[in-house]
Amino acid sequence: MTTHSIVSPDKWLEARRDLLAAEKDLSRRSDQVAQLRRQLPWVKIEKDYVFEGPDGHQTLSELFDGRRQLLVQHFMLAPGAEEGCKSCSYMADHSDAMIPHLEQRDTTFVAISRAPYAEIVRFKRRMGWKFKWLSSNGTSFNYDFRVSFTPEEAAKGSLAYNYGTSHYGQEELPGVSAFFKDERGDVFHTYSTFGRGVEVMMGTYRMLDLTAKGRDEDGLAHAMGWVRHHDRYDTAAPAKTGGGACCGAPR
Repeated sequence: MTTHSIVSPDKWLEARRDLLAAEKDLSRRSDQVAQLRRQLPWVKIEKDYVFEGPDGHQTLSELFDGRRQLLVQHFMLAPGAEEGCKSCSYMADHSDAMIPHLEQRDTTFVAISRAPYAEIVRFKRRMGWKFKWLSSNGTSFNYDFRVSFTPEEAAKGSLAYNYGTSHYGQEELPGVSAFFKDERGDVFHTYSTFGRGVEVMMGTYRMLDLTAKGRDEDGLAHAMGWVRHHDRYDTAAPAKTGGGACCGAPR
C-alpha cells in the first residue's frame, strides 16, 4: 500500500510546480559548474603512451581519430580477469548509442583497460559492444591516471583516488577522462572524474530517478548491488540482493 499523499489534480500541480522551481535551480547550478569545468587549466601529455586495439598499436594522439576531443572510460578489466567489472559494464552498456552524437560534436569515445587486448576482445564479444576498446597493458597509463594501483598500494587500503585519500583495497577503480588535441598535434589532459562522477555514463540511473521508487537501492549491502552484466539478469524478477557491483566507488 502506498504511503504517499493522494491529492486532487490541482493539488498535485501545485506541488509539481514547487518541485519544478527546485529542478530549474539545479539545472542552472549544473550549467555554472560545467562552465567552471571548462575553465580548468590543462596539462600537456608528455609521455608517449601506446595502446593496442582493433587498429593495431596506436598512440594517444591517434585515438582522436581526426577529432579535437577524446573521452576515455577507464574500464576496470585487469590482466587475467574472467570478466569486466559489473559497474563499468553497466556504464559501457550506454556507450554505443552515444557515439554518433558525440562524433557530431568533435568528440571521440574509447574505453581503455589494463588487460591484454585478446582478453578485452573475448569479453567485448560476449557483451556485444561495438565501441572501440583498447589495452594499456605494459604502459603506465592507468597508474598515471590513478585508476590502477600496485598490489602494495592496494594492500595498504589507502589509495590516492578521486583527488583525496580513499580507503579501498582494490587494484582497479573506475574513471572517465577528457583530452584535447590542438592544431599542432599536442595533447592535453583537461578533466577526469571518479567515484560518483562516473554516473555521467549511467543513463539508466537518470531514468530511474524519475520514477516513484527511484533507484530502489535501500537495504542493499552496496548501492549498486543489484547490477549484473546484462546477460546475467534473472528476467523473472528484479535483482534485490548480492554484490552486483565490483567497484568501490563511493555513493
